[in-house]
Amino acid sequence: MSGDPSLQDLKPHYPVLIIGAGINGCGLFRDLSLQGVDCLLIDRGDMCEGASAAPSRLIHGGIKYLETGEFRLVRESAMERNRLLRNAPHVVKPIETVLPVASWFGGIVSSALRFVGVKAKMKDRGAIITEIGLRIYDAYNRQVRALPDHQFWGSGALRSEYPSFARHIKAAGLYYEGRITHAERLGMELVMDGLAANPGSALRTYCSPSRDTEAPRILLTDAITGERRSVTADVLVNAGGAWIDKINASLGINSQHMGGSKGSHLVVRNAELFDALAGRMIYFGTADGRVNLIYPFFGNVLIGATDIPVKDPDEAHCSAKETDYLLSTVREIFPLICITHDQVLLSYCGVRPLPRSEGKDIGAVSRDHAIARDTLPGTGTPVLSLIGGKWTTFRAFAAQAADEVLSKLARKRSVSTEDLAIGGGRGYPADEVSAEALARAIAAQSKLEIACARQLLSRYGTSASAVAATIAATSDKPLLAIHGYSAGEIIHICRTESVRRLSDVLLRRTAIAMEGLLSAAAVEEAADIVADALGWTPARRNAEANLMRAEMTRRAIPDHTAAKTAA
Repeated sequence: MSGDPSLQDLKPHYPVLIIGAGINGCGLFRDLSLQGVDCLLIDRGDMCEGASAAPSRLIHGGIKYLETGEFRLVRESAMERNRLLRNAPHVVKPIETVLPVASWFGGIVSSALRFVGVKAKMKDRGAIITEIGLRIYDAYNRQVRALPDHQFWGSGALRSEYPSFARHIKAAGLYYEGRITHAERLGMELVMDGLAANPGSALRTYCSPSRDTEAPRILLTDAITGERRSVTADVLVNAGGAWIDKINASLGINSQHMGGSKGSHLVVRNAELFDALAGRMIYFGTADGRVNLIYPFFGNVLIGATDIPVKDPDEAHCSAKETDYLLSTVREIFPLICITHDQVLLSYCGVRPLPRSEGKDIGAVSRDHAIARDTLPGTGTPVLSLIGGKWTTFRAFAAQAADEVLSKLARKRSVSTEDLAIGGGRGYPADEVSAEALARAIAAQSKLEIACARQLLSRYGTSASAVAATIAATSDKPLLAIHGYSAGEIIHICRTESVRRLSDVLLRRTAIAMEGLLSAAAVEEAADIVADALGWTPARRNAEANLMRAEMTRRAIPDHTAAKTAA
């Protein structure tokens, strides 16, 4: 699918209408489509454009949730993490994680109080508490085995591995988590898998719903073309994340389900910090009692995250105060490494779709998932709102929601997603030797350089073969302003991945922005390719380039090309 698909091509009725193409909506769309249920998935923006594009990019068991006694969530998260390591190995990779501690006995009293529901600040997570937590973590990990058990480092081993750590750090736990190299692509691949499994399902991005005057119809409006169309559905699913209450209001439902929390992250280019990490993630308690992280990311360093209550998700952005805060937390671990503001390549921010919890410490609000049930006014049409959840557990949440939808449709599940590979994870090589053999086969078939084939395999998994074929067929050449990418690669994405805006390509289908490669020159070069591939007019091409430059400003992405030109 490419260009601007017409709303008039939609059927007048779908058994299920899913509003919101974040990770929860994408996961549910795939699950129901696999069961043979015709679904319409819509989003006011692109797939995984909102909070699903702004996580810490971890697939993790959530060891910190042990502090609040959320053992069910930790168990589910650890199992789902291990499943994703198997089902999406092209984008979900293991990462060694270091958990530094500053004392031996710290946090015992606070942990006991938090465990029984008493409010207590955790400013010191000592070695004993950390070791207990890691042992529980290991036990959950073994239920769907994918990662080794933890180790514990005393001061000698710690100083040997991390001589630049702050002197107050006395020991550390070493355990394993998962990281997702490209979260937005995984969400998109779920939708593409759903469309391939059931041609009766459909996707419309940049499409907003509202209540039609003729109940129970839902009026859809295309934000790009202005086109409008009404549809009906047997079940509505609101997967709008932090926007759930706003979406319900547009349908005539007065709900107060949500209470969002803003999380901001930075991507910085600092060679000294990158080397100091030694390829691992540092997951550490901060002086203010929070837990933050630092880890290698596309040759740069990802730093996160804040946790700030926010009333309107549309107003969320990474503030200058948050940037200062995140940089300051790094100094708590690496006091001698100086990170300057001009080394910040990118900031991004998302609003966690947390349940409403007036007066409660936002850090203590559960990250578990739940389903709220409403009815479309004047009808008997059920409206299910998917509240909470996180990237790691999206499959389990989707399965829970799908089972409830199937029950309402009087249908039964026919396909399990527990062990089902996703997108480019199907047939992905099990080891480095097999991966090298596949890369060489792709290179030979497409007549590309082996280095290019390896890069495509790392980006797209086994879908790299199709990308390479397009590159070979388009008299391809490397892009001048975007190192490591080619015109044929962009053309393939436009033709096959439901691209409607230039930002879809630069911010979500590729990791160009995350790699720190975005610049004014990159926008111009990519705009020419995308416009040609999608048949845009010159006016549309220029409008898309302007929107992308405005987004760069909003995200505080420095234009390194302009800086070099000025120099």
